[in-house]
Amino acid sequence: MASETARTDSRVSEDLQRWLDGDGEKTLGGLADMFGRRAFALLFVLLLGVPALPLPTGGATHVFEIVAMLLALQLIIGRSQIWLPQRWWRLELAGKRQQRFLAGLMRLIRRLERVSRPRLRFLFDHRLSNSVFGLLVLGGSIAAFLAPPFTGLDTLPALGVVLLSLAVLLEDFLVAVVALLVAAAGVTLEIVLGSAAVNGVEKLF
Repeated sequence: MASETARTDSRVSEDLQRWLDGDGEKTLGGLADMFGRRAFALLFVLLLGVPALPLPTGGATHVFEIVAMLLALQLIIGRSQIWLPQRWWRLELAGKRQQRFLAGLMRLIRRLERVSRPRLRFLFDHRLSNSVFGLLVLGGSIAAFLAPPFTGLDTLPALGVVLLSLAVLLEDFLVAVVALLVAAAGVTLEIVLGSAAVNGVEKLF
């Protein structure tokens, strides 16, 4: 199986770049087949990586966030293999329209890899920790999904999911803590600004 031959000691950026430069399909199903158990975290990086970049998406990334929610639910209930509707396996993750986003995402990953190292790695890759990981990803994905289009408020919750997924891949608890702080800041900002907008509309009437 291809996923069994993937190097587990290589950097995340190297693995992703090898997959992007390879001959296989650059689809959700292609990545899942290639990376096996690590595919959950890698898919969260790619799916939430686009809304995590400080660029307006106008709600175009909602389908990615929905897929991320479904994958997160599978982690919560303890699945070790990905299940998705057949047509979603063909969802393209690295098409020409995504090249700009992927370039920015790869820069972020490489910067993080330069400062990261394994910390408290015994906490990772257990039934309970994977369920907690899925629960946190679900919360961050919902927050990104609910952010009003063109406001940029989906950036921090999505970035929190990306950083948390990288923390799992790198087995770095410190990165996980930073990820939770980023996600919490994003959710708080979304609530505060959303409430202010509602209050402003109410005052007009």
